[in-house]
Amino acid sequence: MNTQGRLRKRDRHARGMRGPIAYPNKLTGTPVPLRRIRSRQSYFMSCIASSVDRIAENNDEVLDGIDIGFEDVPLGIDPWASHVPLGSSVSARPDQRGRVVLYRRPLERRAASRNDLRRLVYRTIAEQLSAITGISLGDIAPELDD
Repeated sequence: MNTQGRLRKRDRHARGMRGPIAYPNKLTGTPVPLRRIRSRQSYFMSCIASSVDRIAENNDEVLDGIDIGFEDVPLGIDPWASHVPLGSSVSARPDQRGRVVLYRRPLERRAASRNDLRRLVYRTIAEQLSAITGISLGDIAPELDD
């Protein structure tokens, strides 16, 4: 018991109930299902996939010859810089495909909710694609055209 006279609730690592309360139901014989929360990384990957699908619906040619990926944090930035980049891009060359890289941790820190993260990932991919292809943001993602 803690100092307020209540039992402490144990839900280590957000895995759901454990112990005697999680034993199989005596009437049905079925175990209590354990809660599974998607990891931040898998949710971020699904945000990227859905964003790429939305962009492909609007303008499929913009994704030709471009790889899209992510890293946790940007490497090699000045620690005293005024801002941290959310993504970076490299134009295609004859011997190399173009690349768009998103930085997961800065994007997660900037977003207030999971839905906000999904919108921010979509906007960042569209802006980076616009920068390296020269196609206007309105043609890549019409709903983002300001």
